[in-house]
Amino acid sequence: MRMEELTPRRIVEELDRYIVGQEEAKRAVAIALRNRYRRQLLPPDLRDEVVPKNILMIGPTGVGKTEIARRLARLVDAPFIKVEATKFTEVGYVGRDVDAIIRDLVEVAVRMVRQERAEAVKDQVGPAVEERLLEALAPAPRPRSSANPLAALFGFQTSGPDDASDVEAGEVQARRAELRRKLLAGELEDQLVEIEVEDHSAPVVEVFSGQGVEQMGINLQDLFGSFLPKRRRRRKVTVAEARRILTAEEAQKRVDPEEVAAEAIRRVEQAGIVFIDEIDKIAGRERGVGPDVSREGVQRDLLPIVEGSTVTTKYGPVRTEHILFIAAGAFHVARPSDLIPELQGRFPIRVELKPLSRADMRRILTEPENALTRQYKELLATEGVALEFTDDGLDEIARFAELVNEQTENIGARRLHTLMEKVLEEISFDAPAYRGQRVVVDAAYVRRRLASIVEDRDLSRYIL
Repeated sequence: MRMEELTPRRIVEELDRYIVGQEEAKRAVAIALRNRYRRQLLPPDLRDEVVPKNILMIGPTGVGKTEIARRLARLVDAPFIKVEATKFTEVGYVGRDVDAIIRDLVEVAVRMVRQERAEAVKDQVGPAVEERLLEALAPAPRPRSSANPLAALFGFQTSGPDDASDVEAGEVQARRAELRRKLLAGELEDQLVEIEVEDHSAPVVEVFSGQGVEQMGINLQDLFGSFLPKRRRRRKVTVAEARRILTAEEAQKRVDPEEVAAEAIRRVEQAGIVFIDEIDKIAGRERGVGPDVSREGVQRDLLPIVEGSTVTTKYGPVRTEHILFIAAGAFHVARPSDLIPELQGRFPIRVELKPLSRADMRRILTEPENALTRQYKELLATEGVALEFTDDGLDEIARFAELVNEQTENIGARRLHTLMEKVLEEISFDAPAYRGQRVVVDAAYVRRRLASIVEDRDLSRYIL
């Protein structure tokens, strides 16, 4: 979908397909996304002055904070990364430094752009893939070695032309012509063939960076250039699978790495979205000892990135002024005002997500395009089981979800996953025995599966 078509109202409609409720949060992210498009239409001198209005989402777990940000990025194919604030530490302490957020975001963008460029040239690599398949199916004869290795070394001819080699080459060409006809007719798709492909796995080396210890994947091929030959390995696969592998490899050869890196950095700078979860866990003042020692330090380290700075990556420097940051936290213990004032000011838009009611739970079970009931129906349909949920059965699942959330920890919609697994455990385990049958999940069935567990509060804390 083109960006000019994504009005704020249309963005909210798209988010409604996957997320129930939370209208205030949807409107906030929709406006933030649309403002990015509006900024691109401004004159260059004013464009650089308009910075994104970062968003702070406040609400309990399982109400849709992460899903809203993820769906938003997917809607416009923007580079997106989700990080937990608790994984980072102040400079000088053991742990990841906050610059790693931007480096990881660039890696995501590079993969996106490389995949797009490879898809664009896939139609051009057909002849090269066909030749490599024919070479694997009918290898060319190896040249016969000279009887005198010293003569071969200095280029002297020790014997006359090898007529046998010419005959073999002619036979190979005739065989390839027949194989080419069969390949085009699709007659060899299931035949096994051994192909040679590049091994792209890069060794991971632990290095000491200026900010501490970083786990970095170092591509030794890039580091030493042509001093190291490319590693290759042989794989035995069907012709259909070989065509897919070789097509991807040939397409990657036609992608310019420098253009990919430049486009990836541009996308990160202009359209990147960073979702910082659990930001409430780093709120609060220092106590000097224990696990809280670097909380405020992490906030201070985050501040330059959110404000706008330049982060060095292996693909080049990245400016963060126009990256959209969405932070989220439950704020059960801490409050947004416990964040340092400078960081608070960098999240001017604050939206509160409401806890899910029983009616919300009921809607989540059926309304989203990826609804749980649909997932389980399709999963069991693969084994010939026709699963059906009645209205009263869905109402009962929603009631139990609300009840367990009240009695134990409130984990929002994630409770539905636990309950659905418990309700359908018997059917999932014995699915082959139900093949060809219609299984109805009604209120009585749900109560039979869950009532005893929910009534025993100690047991429900462990199971549900």
